[in-house]
Amino acid sequence: MADKHLSTQFDTELSGISTRVLEMGGMVESQVARAVYALTHFSPEVAAEVLTVEERVNATEVEIDRDLSTIIARRQPTARDLRLLIAISKTIANLERVGDEAARIARTVQRLVDSGISSRLRLPVNDLAHESELAVGQLRKALDAFARLDVERAVEVLKKDDLIDQEFEGLVRKLVTFMMEDPRTISSSIDIIFVAKAIERVGDHAKNLAEQIIYIVKGTDVRHHAIGSLESLVR
Repeated sequence: MADKHLSTQFDTELSGISTRVLEMGGMVESQVARAVYALTHFSPEVAAEVLTVEERVNATEVEIDRDLSTIIARRQPTARDLRLLIAISKTIANLERVGDEAARIARTVQRLVDSGISSRLRLPVNDLAHESELAVGQLRKALDAFARLDVERAVEVLKKDDLIDQEFEGLVRKLVTFMMEDPRTISSSIDIIFVAKAIERVGDHAKNLAEQIIYIVKGTDVRHHAIGSLESLVR
């Protein structure tokens, strides 16, 4: 009876931490979307909101990490449960980095608003919105896969990672053309490239989350494996 009681407590603790990871994921997902909104609408006020949320994201990561350490020390979990806890630790680290990328975009918005931006660059700025939709969609799908421990959905995230890379490369080519045609756009174009790279990194972190989900469920490390071999690895 005592063992069952301890097991129930452990399950409750794991459920509580998983819920907080999803709450943290919701925060950073909204953070990225708001950061891109701030850019496409040139809103320093929204950019400032994004930077405020960053502090909450960082604090949440520290709190969850501390609780994970406490659980490991107190419960001495078995191999499968330990794998879950380690994967959660890596997951919140990736989410915190997503928040960092959102904050980087917000700071760029503040800089662009202060220095002014050429009207010619408003088209590539709008193109960023599409890249952002792809990245946020990937992040949302990865978080949904985490909530359900859904391997198939995690594999979908991995398969679509290249779409964001293609958007990034296309945008860089367009901005290089603008810089060649009008050197006055160079400074702002470089800032926009950094924003596009930040959004691409959000997609990379979503991919990392998906890999952790597969590791939790299957115990299989799919990092650095070709996309074509995923189905055979997760069977």
